[in-house]
Amino acid sequence: MGQNNAVKTVKKAIELAVPGDTIFVYNGVYKEGNIIVDKRITLIGKDFPVLDGEMKYEVVSIKADSVIFSGFKVINSGYASLNDPCGIKVYNKTGVIIKDNILENNFFGIYIQKGTSCLIKNNTIKAFQKEEQRIGNGIHCWKSEEMQIIGNRISGHRDGIYFEFVSNSVIWRNISKANIRYGLHFMFSNDDAYISNVFKNNGAGVAVMFTKNVKMFNNYFEENWGDAAYGLLLKEIADSYILGNKFVRNTSGIYMEGTSRVTLSRNIFKDNGWGMKIQASCMDNEISYNNFLANTFDISTNGSLVLNHFNNNYWDKYDGYDLNRDGIGDVPFHPLSLFAVLTENNPSAMLLFRSFMITLLDKSEKILPSITPDNFIDKTPEMKSLAL
Repeated sequence: MGQNNAVKTVKKAIELAVPGDTIFVYNGVYKEGNIIVDKRITLIGKDFPVLDGEMKYEVVSIKADSVIFSGFKVINSGYASLNDPCGIKVYNKTGVIIKDNILENNFFGIYIQKGTSCLIKNNTIKAFQKEEQRIGNGIHCWKSEEMQIIGNRISGHRDGIYFEFVSNSVIWRNISKANIRYGLHFMFSNDDAYISNVFKNNGAGVAVMFTKNVKMFNNYFEENWGDAAYGLLLKEIADSYILGNKFVRNTSGIYMEGTSRVTLSRNIFKDNGWGMKIQASCMDNEISYNNFLANTFDISTNGSLVLNHFNNNYWDKYDGYDLNRDGIGDVPFHPLSLFAVLTENNPSAMLLFRSFMITLLDKSEKILPSITPDNFIDKTPEMKSLAL
């Protein structure tokens, strides 16, 4: 349609289509208010035709199963806090594919409500608001299952990707950066996997809350700085795996609260303020074969009871020896420095950081622990940085 065809509007083309049809939309600007796709059809944009919501409407509403929507530029949705108008919204449908689109300046970018087996792939989603209240999320999934969120680039939204009550889904190879709140935010979403994503320069990297059976593999958490910023926040999480991730230049690499039976292995913590902050409410977590490099504090905690296990990590602050040359330090390493304990209780003590007195205290604490918990210990520290 477009290009001298009889059909001049997207709405007219949808009206004339029968299920199974493909509609090609040619380059141009289409200001047609709310476009409703209520048949099983394929819509393909040629050279990114623009669908403009003129800051008044939800631009595209998908209300049929197995719709394919690809190759459009969707811009300027309306703004409302009650009904969440979107660039593209899917209503209670199965098998919808949204790929290779550009979305700009929408309240919510792509919103899936009660979707099943939908694919959101290779879209570029941008917003430009500065305040959290004025903007929705880039990709928002609610009460959905078997979603695939793959290869999208998201910036400038409230949360880059938001999952609530979403199960058996995968988030793979997305780049979520410079979002106001979180790169990825998920709650009550069990049995999901997050693999090879980049979360950079967000208010905070990723928040995982009230969830179990999560697999987070090979993600990159970088430059999430700020008073309450972290690469990864874990709150009330159980039975999960965090493997092969990189936490670089975050205020805290990982902040854990109410976290149990989580395996953290083969991660790199580098140049963070705190590598990990493990609150006293965490138990039975296995922290092994990680590299801790050039962090101000590797570990911090707010309690004295330690119910987590540290094994075979490499700590660049370890200055023990290895007489039998088996690659494992002969002296256990206490990763919790006295100063980390002090600043946890009195943040203003940070002013004394790097003073001679504190260095002296830290050294004596290592030899005769009195304030740091005895069992906060890695009995088998690696002598060499692990090749991860």
